[in-house]
Amino acid sequence: MRLYFPIFTALVLSSCCDRKPYPFLDPEPLEVPEPAAKFELKTATLLDEALPSGNPHFLPVTEKIYALLNKEEAPLEAYTETVPKAQGVAFDLVPIQGGSFKLGGEKDVKIEPFWMAKTETTWALYRAFMENGKSRNKDGTLNIDGDIYSSDPPLASSPELLDAISQPTPPYMPMHFDMADSAGYGKDLPAIAMTQHAASKFCEWLSAQTGHYYRLPTEAEWEYACRAGTTTQFSFGDDESQLGEYAWYFENSDGSYQQVGQKKPNPWGLYDMHGNVCEWTLDSYRSDFSQHPAGSINPLSLSPQRYPRVTRGGHWDQEARELSSSARFASEESWKMTDPQQPKSIWYHTDTLWLGFRVVRPQQVPEVEEMHFLWNTGPGEL
Repeated sequence: MRLYFPIFTALVLSSCCDRKPYPFLDPEPLEVPEPAAKFELKTATLLDEALPSGNPHFLPVTEKIYALLNKEEAPLEAYTETVPKAQGVAFDLVPIQGGSFKLGGEKDVKIEPFWMAKTETTWALYRAFMENGKSRNKDGTLNIDGDIYSSDPPLASSPELLDAISQPTPPYMPMHFDMADSAGYGKDLPAIAMTQHAASKFCEWLSAQTGHYYRLPTEAEWEYACRAGTTTQFSFGDDESQLGEYAWYFENSDGSYQQVGQKKPNPWGLYDMHGNVCEWTLDSYRSDFSQHPAGSINPLSLSPQRYPRVTRGGHWDQEARELSSSARFASEESWKMTDPQQPKSIWYHTDTLWLGFRVVRPQQVPEVEEMHFLWNTGPGEL
């Protein structure tokens, strides 16, 4: 599907005497110029539907990141990535060869080659993004005018690119919820309770300092990698009695998430694809795959609405049947039930002690418009 990508020339700012909460989610009408250009997604087939706005006032940040990226097609080999702003913490990526499979056991689709993180994103990586030490507006821009409800120009107040990237406001409660024997933000525990928007912005932050393009996986990419060439209920077969060897779930988790990478990996070397924490994908939720064109390359469903979005893999507090390769769950507004703020944060889900993510890197680097669009499918409209 071809998209038209609007580029705004102005920002939405609210004055101190006439302020709406979160004006960036309910902007005043702007005069929008004609679309700059057409583009096609290179790494996914976008289904024909209403689309998110793409947060166009952050495009200048994406353009600066794009200029730094290595755009040559790299050999599809395993490698280790080091993250400078996370005190040099490293994580491993597994190459995923392209191929075809039945998405949800229903629809034949094709997947292009990509890399996927061997484990779920850990606190060792995510805390450097979450606890960024900057005064930020509610939308994650640096706070210039002292009003946290206004959106400031992303590049206006700092020469540092990583400062200009939209990042979370400080968490208003410990996001580890004292789990894992009160280990707190244990470095090998999976980061949890972030929104899909926050996970995508982490991918942007990660890309800016590594020179490699990272994003969330599409639902199709996630299931393809989880199945690892299998057609059974789980990546190891159909015998639920073996699940404890591969996954943390209700029967063995002791009521908590666990350190990543302790169980057996799937046939392609990916850990915790079943259980431990549910994992965000890019997609908006549809009840089935009937509208996905057969034979499409990496189909992607998007929506301007914040809910529902798709999570995969099941988690530590679920039964075995909910951890299958095709199991999928839809996000809900209730995931923010105990958030004390009004309006509620676009960065945190206070009621999801079991929700995380892992990153992917497509072998083919897309153009800047697509890159920006897939980092900015949120926060979405209520």
